Amino acid sequence: MTHRSFGSGAPVTLVGHGLGATPGEARLPTSGLPGTKVVVTLPSHGDAPDAPEGYWNYRRIAADLREAARETGATRAVGVSLTAGALLALLADEPDAFDQVVLLLPAVLDEPRRPLGREEAITAVGGPPDYQAERRRAFARLDGALAELPGQVAVTDRAVLARVTAPVLVIGATEDPLHPEDVAKQVAAAFPNGRLELVPSWTTHRAEVRGWLLDFLRG
Repeated sequence: MTHRSFGSGAPVTLVGHGLGATPGEARLPTSGLPGTKVVVTLPSHGDAPDAPEGYWNYRRIAADLREAARETGATRAVGVSLTAGALLALLADEPDAFDQVVLLLPAVLDEPRRPLGREEAITAVGGPPDYQAERRRAFARLDGALAELPGQVAVTDRAVLARVTAPVLVIGATEDPLHPEDVAKQVAAAFPNGRLELVPSWTTHRAEVRGWLLDFLRG
């Protein structure tokens, strides 16, 4: 995992992306956020090297996120889909890792998700043709992730997340087959200070999602 910083000063926010995200897409959730944004790039994404064999594991990704946070002094974290799951794994081991956490489109909690083919991963989220073309290029390097992630869980027991006292914003979608609404509801309910917001789709309601995120982190 590599990371790049944007902006300057405090607070420092760690930003993780979803599987198949482009570098520009990875920065979208925190556009306009004050302070420093530390945007990570997972292996096999953008200009990062290919992932080593066996990399695609929530705990492995969580360890990389924790290392990036320690290196940069990040006190807040934003995770999207895959990295939302990795942040759940991180918080299960280290409940006080961050002062604030945002989890966008969590896809898994303590029950494994079903296998997902490359074509479904590309097309299920919709979007215009140029966006679909970008996803197709991105997923050409991600067959390993699509093979390894199904059957895994972010945490083995959601009850451990009750130890997290930091406020956690969870944003889910009601019309996204890759990120079930029920998972978002379960994730939010697992935290003592969890807050749930729902939109039909992230791709069509990005402004609304960004507004919630910025208000939450500014508060």
